[in-house]
Amino acid sequence: MAKIVNIKDGLNAATKELGSFKKFISRGNVVDMAVGVIIGGAFGKIVTSLVNDIVMPLIGLILGKLDFATLSVKIGDSEIKYGSFIQTVVDFLIVALCIFLVIELFEKFKKKEEPKAEDPAPVVKSDEAVLLEEIRDLLKNK
Repeated sequence: MAKIVNIKDGLNAATKELGSFKKFISRGNVVDMAVGVIIGGAFGKIVTSLVNDIVMPLIGLILGKLDFATLSVKIGDSEIKYGSFIQTVVDFLIVALCIFLVIELFEKFKKKEEPKAEDPAPVVKSDEAVLLEEIRDLLKNK
């Protein structure tokens, strides 16, 4: 026998899940991460273009008009495109360098924003401590 589901209960459950999802998505970390992923994707395209269209042709010119995109070895029916792999490694190194520089920049700003520890206030000695120090000094001099 089929179980009859109350539509009102289904709507309440869906509303609860939607509210939970809204709470999750509106947290700062999730939004920041989404923005980072989108910018990272766009940045990856820029770096790929930089490597493929500028860096690798210049390296090819320096090495005697070598085109890395066409470098390959044919073994049997398979073709191993090691030139493409070299371009991908250079692409990765440029992205890693950019990330390193951005992190270094953020660390410098973070250090500037941190409040400097102020000199501690001078310690005020009690009358008893001052008296005991005077007695100690008098006993040393004897």
